Amino acid sequence: MNQQAEYSATAKLLHWLIACFVIALLASAFTMTRVSGFQPKFQLYQLHKSMGVTVLGLMIVRVLWRLFVKPPALPSHMPAWEKAAAQGTHLILYTLLILLPLSGWEFVSVASLNIPTLLYGYIEWPHIPTLAELSTETKKTIEPLVKNAHATMGWVLLILVILHIAAALRHSLILKDGVMLRMLPRFFRAS
Repeated sequence: MNQQAEYSATAKLLHWLIACFVIALLASAFTMTRVSGFQPKFQLYQLHKSMGVTVLGLMIVRVLWRLFVKPPALPSHMPAWEKAAAQGTHLILYTLLILLPLSGWEFVSVASLNIPTLLYGYIEWPHIPTLAELSTETKKTIEPLVKNAHATMGWVLLILVILHIAAALRHSLILKDGVMLRMLPRFFRAS
């Protein structure tokens, strides 16, 4: 594999950090709605919100990095449809990974319970002022819409993550074309 075809170390670090947080976010989303007892549920929701804010910050850094450091070109052997699918999927993933935390922030800002967000149990994260100041009736109207939008985007993200992993494994195990190796840290690759 040509070393120039690799992603930068920063791009790799951001990719894998975000991937770990996304997996944890999806797991916590499924768990927190099913757990009983106020304290465990409260802690899971707080952790979920903390990780969501973290992903938002990491995605801002990732988008800025990608604007200034172009990713390696896709291999010339890839068919045009596959290149378009890869680029489209990445665009949708990036969009979702920014919109999901923003919609979660919007959701807690209009939530009727008005529970503060404590990032990792220590730092208070503010509600969005214009939304937090809405009337109770307006919040009751908006809250289920925002909640459903957040949940729907979460399901779409889950599907795209599965497709992304499947495509990476296809390149690694079936095509053996080195595409997946471009994003793997060097210590995971055989010499």
